[in-house]
Amino acid sequence: MKKTLILKTTISIIFLNIITLVGCKTETSKKETTAEHEPLGQIVVDSIIEPKVEKPVFKSLEGVADTTFVRLADYSDGFAYDLRYATDNNFLKEQVYDCGECYTRAKTVKALLKANEEFKKHGVKIKFYDCYRPNSVQYKMWKIVPNPQYVANPVKGSIHNKGGAVDITLVTLDGEEVKMPSDFDFFGKRAYHDNFDLSQEILDNRKLLKETMEKHGFWSTRTEWWHYNLQGASHDPIANFKWDCE
Repeated sequence: MKKTLILKTTISIIFLNIITLVGCKTETSKKETTAEHEPLGQIVVDSIIEPKVEKPVFKSLEGVADTTFVRLADYSDGFAYDLRYATDNNFLKEQVYDCGECYTRAKTVKALLKANEEFKKHGVKIKFYDCYRPNSVQYKMWKIVPNPQYVANPVKGSIHNKGGAVDITLVTLDGEEVKMPSDFDFFGKRAYHDNFDLSQEILDNRKLLKETMEKHGFWSTRTEWWHYNLQGASHDPIANFKWDCE
């Protein structure tokens, strides 16, 4: 009787242990399954936020009087600049501008904007060497080189002093210079428009510059391939307007 009771007790204990083991495995299996199927929404993924680039806002020439002096860069970013007289990299070997800015009268800007749009169709754009020149700067230049063959007498003035002349070349849309007859302010036959002893590439570039500028109201100077005057600008008064250098 006693042995029978002990045997039953032992069997009961074994049975309880088996149930407990099975229960633990089931619970563990549930936890593993839950972990495997954790919602993806719980995972944080790093993201790159692209900075917003704002387009520049340019001024309008609408309502601006033709004779008003304006800064070209306020109306377009489609030009390039190498304003030589704001450096000593020029035939004077001296800096005569306090800082480099390209100002002209509004009517000149209008013509330049139209010409530049046409140049862009050919994969090039205008680069400026000089624009409007205050008469006081003309006096500085005359003092350094008092020779009318190279510098206009400031008493009579230059069309640069009237806001109607620009010294320019062409560069690619990426800013690479195209080949021209000479460097800026080279005073010799090589710079003459009637000099054809040049490569075909240079002749084609000079022709594109000349024909396009003339189409948009400018006329050239025979001895300087880079110099262009707006038609009628010679009748404007000499000016001594000066821009601020910041």
